[in-house]
Amino acid sequence: MARKLIFLLCIGSIALPELAHAATPVRGQTLMPNVVYSRQVEFTAHGPVVEHIVIAPRPTGLYALKTVLSNNAVQGTERLTSMERRVSGDATVAGINAGAGLVLRGGELDVAPVEGRSSAGIDTDGALHVDRVALAGTWQGSGQRRILGINEAPRANRTTLYTRAWGARTPADNSGAYAVLQPFPNSVPNAPLTATVTGYVQGGNQAIPADGAILAARGSQAGFLTAEAPVGSKVSIVLTLTPPWANVPDGVGGGPLIVRSGKPVYRSFETFDSPQLVFRSARSAVGQTADGRIVFLVADGKQPGYSTGLTNFELALTMMRLGCVTASALATGPTATLAFDGKLLNRPSARAERAAGAALTLAYYGAYVPPLSGRTFSANATVPLSYKLVRPSTVTAELDGPGGAVAPIDGGQRAPGLYRFTWPAGSHPLGDWTFRVVATDGQGRQSTAERDFTLK
Repeated sequence: MARKLIFLLCIGSIALPELAHAATPVRGQTLMPNVVYSRQVEFTAHGPVVEHIVIAPRPTGLYALKTVLSNNAVQGTERLTSMERRVSGDATVAGINAGAGLVLRGGELDVAPVEGRSSAGIDTDGALHVDRVALAGTWQGSGQRRILGINEAPRANRTTLYTRAWGARTPADNSGAYAVLQPFPNSVPNAPLTATVTGYVQGGNQAIPADGAILAARGSQAGFLTAEAPVGSKVSIVLTLTPPWANVPDGVGGGPLIVRSGKPVYRSFETFDSPQLVFRSARSAVGQTADGRIVFLVADGKQPGYSTGLTNFELALTMMRLGCVTASALATGPTATLAFDGKLLNRPSARAERAAGAALTLAYYGAYVPPLSGRTFSANATVPLSYKLVRPSTVTAELDGPGGAVAPIDGGQRAPGLYRFTWPAGSHPLGDWTFRVVATDGQGRQSTAERDFTLK
C-alpha cells in the first residue's frame, strides 16, 4: 500500500504511519468506560479511505461479545441501529453487522455455517476464534442416523429442523412430511437432543410450537421420517460442529480470515469469488490484539471523493496495523455498518443504513453516563445529567469540581433504568467538573462511568 498520512479527525491531530507490525495508536472519543471510537482518514493513491474503529477491553466480566439475531428470527432482516435499541435494556452496546452464515447465540445454534468460509466466535475466556466451522447434523429414529440441516430454505430430498429461531411458521412448501417435536430442548451443538414426535401436520407454513420444533423431510427423505419416527416415538438429533467450539457460546458468519498470528493473510483459499476480494469496497472486520482487546473496524467505500474503500488484503493490513493478532472480515458493501447505542457511526455506501440478518455486539453491563449536551456551561446554567443501569446496583453519583468541591447527585440501591437529573450550577465554583457514577451490581462487579465539563 502507498504511504499513508493518517488524520485523526475526531481530535484534530496528525499521526505518521507506524513501523510494520506495530499498532497505530487509536485516540478518540469514549463511547462507554474503556471503549474508544476513532474516525481516521487514510490518503492513498486511489483516493481517501475513511475508517471507523472501536477498541474495547477483553470481553470478560462487565464486557461480552454477543450475537444478536435480526427480529429474533432467521426470517427477515433488521437494521443494526434497531437491533441495538432492542437490546439496550440488557446492555449498552456497540455493534457491527455480521456476514453470511453461522448464527450462534448464547450456546444455541440458529443458523449453520457456510461451507468453506470462516466464522468468528468468542469463547468464555474472552478469546476470539476464527475458524472454518462445519456442521454435520443428523437425526435418528428407529433406523440409522440420517443427515439434516437447521433453519434453512427448502431443499429437495433434504430433512431440515425448524426451531423457533426460524420464525413463527415453517416455510410455505407443500411437499414432504412434517413431524412435530414437543417439547424440544435448546439447539445446543455437539450434544444429543431428544424429543417426542407428538404428531404430523400436512404441508408447509405450519406453526412452530413455542416449546418445540418441526422436522421437515422432503422428497425421498419423507418416507424415512414417517416410517422411522411414528407418533409417540423418540427422535434424537445431533448438531455436530467441527471444530467443536465447545466453550464458544456466541459466533457469527464472516470470512475470510485476514490476520493469523499477527500476520496479514493474502490468500485464505475460502469460498469467495475474486471480485468479492480484490475490488475496493466498504468492508468490516473484527479482530483481537495480543493483550485481548477487541477491535471493530468499518471502512466506508464506493463514495468517490469521500471514501473509496479497501480491498480484502488492504483490510488485513489495516487490522494488522491496529495490532490485531487474529482477525476476520465480516460484511462487504452496503451492509458494512458500525453503530453505538442505536446511532450510526459510519456512512454506509448505500447512503442509508441497510438491514442485515445478524450482528456482533460488544455488550457492556456496567454504569453508563451518556454524553452531556455540551462541554461548557455558563455559571448560571442548569446542567442536565443522566446515567443508565442494566442491572440492579448500589449507586453513588456525584459531581467533583475545583478545589475539592463535591456535589452529591444520587445514591442508594437502584433498579435498571435511565436516571435523569438537573443540576443548578449557580452557587458552585467555576472551572472543570466531572460527573462520576460508581455502581456495584448484585455480582459484586463495580463499574465507574464519568463525563467532564466546564463551568465558565
